[in-house]
Amino acid sequence: MAIWNLGSINIDHVYRVRHLPQPGETLTADSHSMGQGGKGANQAVAAARAGANVTHLGAVGRDGLWTLERLAAAGVETGRVAVLDLPTGHANIYVDDAAENVIVILRGANWGFAIDAVAAALAEAGPGDTLLLQNETAHQVAAARLARARGMRVVYSAAPFELAAVEAILPFVTTLALNAGEAAELTRALGCPLETVPVPELLITRGAEGAELIDTATGARLAQPAFRVVPVDTTGAGDCFAGSFAATRDLGAAPAEALRFAAAAAAIQVTRPGAGDAMPARDEVLAFLAEQAGSGATDR
Repeated sequence: MAIWNLGSINIDHVYRVRHLPQPGETLTADSHSMGQGGKGANQAVAAARAGANVTHLGAVGRDGLWTLERLAAAGVETGRVAVLDLPTGHANIYVDDAAENVIVILRGANWGFAIDAVAAALAEAGPGDTLLLQNETAHQVAAARLARARGMRVVYSAAPFELAAVEAILPFVTTLALNAGEAAELTRALGCPLETVPVPELLITRGAEGAELIDTATGARLAQPAFRVVPVDTTGAGDCFAGSFAATRDLGAAPAEALRFAAAAAAIQVTRPGAGDAMPARDEVLAFLAEQAGSGATDR
């Protein structure tokens, strides 16, 4: 099997601050660092380091060629990434002493590539492959429609959350990934409980409370508690979870096993600064899991 990841590639500027800025407030940062980011790139790296065969679909500007080197070094195939005469997407990220963050994103090249390039890439995909999507690029619905027509699994992270975008893609999604806040917003808008959201499977991440997987056909729920760690930076934690979950499912793992692996990967990731650069390798996750006991997914 393989994962085809249609996703954003950003250049992250990370500023460490004592507290998150308030409206009208000017803060002096304690430090600054620059690295590879974007929800798409983060999930691609997480999935590749979890052991999946990952091809990235998307675009950068010429200022972002170094990000492709980072992706390739993590094991992501980048031959399908277009280089455009647009700025690479970028994000300004503010991280406070409690490891919480605020992020401002410029779309840039992430919205400049052609659907024809996506269609040409997915023509090489096969039934049982996975299309991984996030809400930071163009052509999400068209890509999901193409993928489902080819018998692919479609895993969609509805972030940054926009109701119209989620509603448009729902008919083509097999696994919808949301955090707790996004899940509450979606159910309010649709006027229905989580169990009746019209997708086969819901993956809900709840931060320190862990995560759960809901099979909407049967109503079955799997709950995975979070592993207790001391966080340094929570940027990219949800991406780490989603990418790791998609990878382990693509590799044939059962849902409970995929949940536990993803929870462990995210636990490791938040103990390191950065987003994409902080994603753990499969061997690290397996070693971490070997040290844990009594923290597996449970039926609810």
